[in-house]
Amino acid sequence: MSTKAYPAKSSFLYAIIFGVIMVLEFVVMYAIGMKSLVHSSAGLIVNTANYLILPVLFIFLGCYNYKNTSANGSISLNECLKIGVSITCIAAFIYATFNMLFNILFPEFITEMIDISKEAMMAKSPHLNTEELNKEISVMKKFMNPYIVFPVTLAMYSFFGLLYSLLIGAILKNKKS
Repeated sequence: MSTKAYPAKSSFLYAIIFGVIMVLEFVVMYAIGMKSLVHSSAGLIVNTANYLILPVLFIFLGCYNYKNTSANGSISLNECLKIGVSITCIAAFIYATFNMLFNILFPEFITEMIDISKEAMMAKSPHLNTEELNKEISVMKKFMNPYIVFPVTLAMYSFFGLLYSLLIGAILKNKKS
């Protein structure tokens, strides 16, 4: 009796690795100092890695691995979508959970990020008056709430996972014999 490998289930390891990498990046950024990442190439590199390079890499690896080990050399677009969205959703869940716990345990982090953002806004737009600046900060505080960050992170990474999976699925898919 053979067991069938399900696309989403076979991608679990890639999702865990992706999620752990994002958590480690966050910890390293925090240790370096978040202020050094604002308007720097390091911040751009981290964002590009988290939103483009790593998701595409892990979705490709998950789809390629499933195609060659579990699906006898063929994969459908539907299977690629299941794998890609599973990988990004699970990785986002790991990252969002860590982020939420971190922000609850270290509430001064949110204050520090707001101060850094406030300085960056004032430097970028010195003509902002106090009322406009406070309004911007108020909106930022709402979106930095851990209970809002969690679902937004899940939705955002799932959306990117869907887009990247469509692209990768179009490249890797083939008809089953």
